[in-house]
Amino acid sequence: MDLKNVIFEKEGKIALITINRPKALNALNTETLTEIDCVIDKIATDEDIFAVILTGSGKAFVAGADISEMKDLNADQGRKFGILGNKVFRKLENLEKPVIAAVNGFALGGGCEISMACDIRIASSKAKFGQPESGLGITPGFGGTQRLTRLVGLGMAKELIYTAKIIKADEALRIGLVNKVVEPEKLMDEAKAMANQIIANAPIAVRLCKAAINRGIQTDIDTGIAYESEVFGQCFATEDQKEGMSAFLEKREKSFKNK
Repeated sequence: MDLKNVIFEKEGKIALITINRPKALNALNTETLTEIDCVIDKIATDEDIFAVILTGSGKAFVAGADISEMKDLNADQGRKFGILGNKVFRKLENLEKPVIAAVNGFALGGGCEISMACDIRIASSKAKFGQPESGLGITPGFGGTQRLTRLVGLGMAKELIYTAKIIKADEALRIGLVNKVVEPEKLMDEAKAMANQIIANAPIAVRLCKAAINRGIQTDIDTGIAYESEVFGQCFATEDQKEGMSAFLEKREKSFKNK
């Protein structure tokens, strides 16, 4: 697919996805969502990529879903648009490789929602977050009512969604919506440094950790622990487990091979 609204780059073992509609503040329309979906598919099958960074161009991360596209939709069309966004965001969330959102500016509505579909959120001190949909006469439609509650708790999620208020990066950090806040000029360096920290570990183990965490949060603790035991056992069938433990005991640098 010819990408018009998304830039896809590779830096070593890191994939960089930049949503690139700066004149529209990177608002998500059908075309952009389809391009993100295509890029995720490429990353999923690229065995040389071990971590992903998602960001936006210009002064916005993603300012939301594209209101100009949504304004005249009927109920059926609105439902289909929501299904498309949720399908793409779930695919991003379920990608085996860890995804870091480098939130450089406005992350509102669909922008906050796509950041929450990432594993980790690092925000610029200039970033702003919110689910302002009720002020537009709609609900969050790309997972906001579900992921925000899981990240910040029931009461805080309801407050943010009902009031449609927009919060600054420091408040997003305080409530647990983001992992870290850095100065704007340090944002990408910080995201890449964290990606490289992740890459230094055994890729299979990282993938299984993600699977266990994501599955466990959806179920009761006993089922989650049972799944953890399964993936824990699977690790002992890998060469990387032998290498990691041998390197530790021999006090040498480890060399993982994703096997």
